[in-house]
Amino acid sequence: MNKIGITTTVPIEILLAAGYQPVDLNNVFIADPNPERLINIAERAGFPLNCCSWIKGIYGACLEHKIDTILCVTTGDCSNTVMLMEVLKLKGIKTIPFAYPDRPDRQKMQDALESLAKTLNTTLDAAGQVKEELKPCRRLALKLDELTWKQGVASGLENHLWLVSSSDFNQDYHNYQKELKELVEKCLKRPSYPPDWLRIAYIGVPSVYGQDLYKYLETKGARVVFNEIQRQFAMPHPGNSLAEQYSNYTYPYSIYDRLKDITAELNKRRVDGVIHYVQAFCYRGIGDIIFRNKLKLPILTLEGNDEFSLTHHLKTRVEAFLDMLHRSRRRTKIA
Repeated sequence: MNKIGITTTVPIEILLAAGYQPVDLNNVFIADPNPERLINIAERAGFPLNCCSWIKGIYGACLEHKIDTILCVTTGDCSNTVMLMEVLKLKGIKTIPFAYPDRPDRQKMQDALESLAKTLNTTLDAAGQVKEELKPCRRLALKLDELTWKQGVASGLENHLWLVSSSDFNQDYHNYQKELKELVEKCLKRPSYPPDWLRIAYIGVPSVYGQDLYKYLETKGARVVFNEIQRQFAMPHPGNSLAEQYSNYTYPYSIYDRLKDITAELNKRRVDGVIHYVQAFCYRGIGDIIFRNKLKLPILTLEGNDEFSLTHHLKTRVEAFLDMLHRSRRRTKIA
């Protein structure tokens, strides 16, 4: 299958039906042994220092891995992607735009999907068949999510890695299904986490810290039981059609659509506190104002740029937040 780069979660069923192997360039970038090197490729090409590291990393990954076709989401993700497309064109890379509707409307989504299918010389009927083939993968991802928050036998890091990978299923959905099934079976044999550990929600885009944040939280008696955007990548509400599935997918739409999902999950998962990650130079960071106003739980906002592990300063802030949550819980028990 010919590889096609993607800049975020897209209707992967259409790409697979068209004979392409989707490659999430975000995952390629952040999993690289030396992600700074990919950023340097972009900066040497002229990308400014105050440009989002994810955009620069995507550019570097695209060139480094010789991806010659890339599907760019122009509405519903990153506002910098439009100009990224122009620069990629300059390098002779074929770019295909895809725009999510401005709001979750099934007819508008249907029109967008039909347009994309036509561009890629396939049909929505063929994509619908792929949707059925992907059902076991998505069900396993959501089963792992349940094992994280409900049964307490899967870690927040495992949850993050497997759900975030559902954007392209690690470039091989058959192998993804096999390996995830093995992990789920392994988790079911584990003892659950101690009930006194703090239950943390992670909202916002996946961070540049990779695995560090999740591991550090667990050294302090806390674990992530809700990964907001990563869970959305796994399509928790698939509906009966692709148009319904991608209308139920909250990330491309209004922050208030995300809030409905977040609030319901915070209550269901009995969350003690929220970590909101924002990327430096990203417009989505302004949404922190709304989250702090609407969510009725303590919130720690972390901003990252090109630090690929937790700095001493960030560890201190995380530890202070967790200490506050532990004290609050103890006071509640005494009361």
